[in-house]
Amino acid sequence: MIEAVGLTKRYGAKTAVYNLSFQVRPGSVTGFLGPNGSGKSTTMRMILGLDEPTSGQVTIGGYPYRKLPNAPRQVGALLDAKAVHGGRHARNHLLCLAQLSGIPARRVDEVLGVVGLQEVARKRSKGFSLGMGQRLGIAAALLGDPQVLLFDEPVNGLDPEGILWVRNLMKSLAAEGRTVFVSSHLMSEMALTADHLIVIGRGQLLADMSVGDFISHNSADFARVRTPDSESEQREKLTAALTEAGGQVLSEPDGALRVMGLPLPRISDLAHGHDVRLWELSPHQASLEEAYMRMTQGVVDYRSTVDLKAGLQQQLPPGALPPPPEVPVAGQGQPGWYAPPPPQQGGQPFALPPQGPGPAPAVPNPYATPAPPVAAPAAPSTSAPTQQITEGS
Repeated sequence: MIEAVGLTKRYGAKTAVYNLSFQVRPGSVTGFLGPNGSGKSTTMRMILGLDEPTSGQVTIGGYPYRKLPNAPRQVGALLDAKAVHGGRHARNHLLCLAQLSGIPARRVDEVLGVVGLQEVARKRSKGFSLGMGQRLGIAAALLGDPQVLLFDEPVNGLDPEGILWVRNLMKSLAAEGRTVFVSSHLMSEMALTADHLIVIGRGQLLADMSVGDFISHNSADFARVRTPDSESEQREKLTAALTEAGGQVLSEPDGALRVMGLPLPRISDLAHGHDVRLWELSPHQASLEEAYMRMTQGVVDYRSTVDLKAGLQQQLPPGALPPPPEVPVAGQGQPGWYAPPPPQQGGQPFALPPQGPGPAPAVPNPYATPAPPVAAPAAPSTSAPTQQITEGS
């Protein structure tokens, strides 16, 4: 099991992850979602000991990654499929990793067969396509037959057959009782693969729940109703009847009606009672993508002005969407707890409160990503100093 408690990571003035707490349990596929810059990659690097947390901790099976005995045989990870020496053959690359961890050479041929690269095992990886590189990275993650697996965008560059293979692989690994943690931007694939979701935005936890609960808490089911296109009076009559019965009615661009708050039998009875013919009456349940977009629309750092003008985020009537559930966050209500205000229009950065005495300096990590240079301080002001959060990794 992976457990993070109060995980925070700052790079100078930039806060990539703030007070993040969650658990990834064995036996299921846990999806890790969030917009670009939300801190997903930074969180995964801290799980694997590549970055040292500014505060808080993250453990695997109760131990930090660096204290796990022979960690590659307990934890497998794919963070960057390009992190391979291009001059090495695929088999030699895996063989080097196996020898460093005391893994038998026969296991190399086994994982090459699992990922379907046995025919190109003697070819140099610099000639691999993006999808072949992904398969080689997955093979490296599986090399030690670990109980905990982390994958960052594992289907990137794969064809439909490869995507289906990865999906089945993830499910089979979880069915064996392993802990599987997958980060991806493909909502349709996450809906088919993940059992549980952890969603973050601007480095903070937004949701920690099952896929079904996430969709139901962040979307509103509705019925799609269509009347004959040439009978606009009938459509208006039905709209009035549905509204009077307590339904919420929105017009679709193609002339259909989106009805919320009324079950399908009630809609049918109202149409029949008002002598309105129906060409369509069908239920609609929101997709994971729709629910995700609705939850994260306030924490997206980069938004096209064309999208804003087009009004792609259609507003629902008041009361159509249930209030989001309150997710407990470690440290909330305690001294030093801080929740950032909602983002300003246009994705403007927001300021952190004045920092008091900071935490003890972290132990230098030779494998960590160097911190970016800190911007020059602003001109003196009579107000308290502030810091700005920019995009996390």
